[in-house]
Amino acid sequence: QVQLVESGGGLVQPGGSLRLSCAASGNRFGIYIMGWYRRAPGKQRELVATITSAGVTNYADSVKGRFTISGDNAEKTVYLQMSNLKPEDTAVYYCYAKYSIRDYWGQGTQVTVSS
Repeated sequence: QVQLVESGGGLVQPGGSLRLSCAASGNRFGIYIMGWYRRAPGKQRELVATITSAGVTNYADSVKGRFTISGDNAEKTVYLQMSNLKPEDTAVYYCYAKYSIRDYWGQGTQVTVSS
């Protein structure tokens, strides 16, 4: 079993920045992909960004150039630096980890972008 705990959400004005953090615990050393998804009100969950254990990153087109994913593979932590935030970035952000063929999810952290 893998447990994921997120932190760092909150309320920010448009154009502002936030940093999300996620730490994995439990049987974490088999994790080979970590990342972030989000679910906006009334919408399906969507990919934000992922990073592999080799450091290869992938971003949704909507966040390219504004968000940066990074991580510590040894510690199985992942971060999402979000800049130039827009109201449409408002969502619950979920940490994600892939271990073998299983997907694990955090409990989610709310990000609200509003003036």
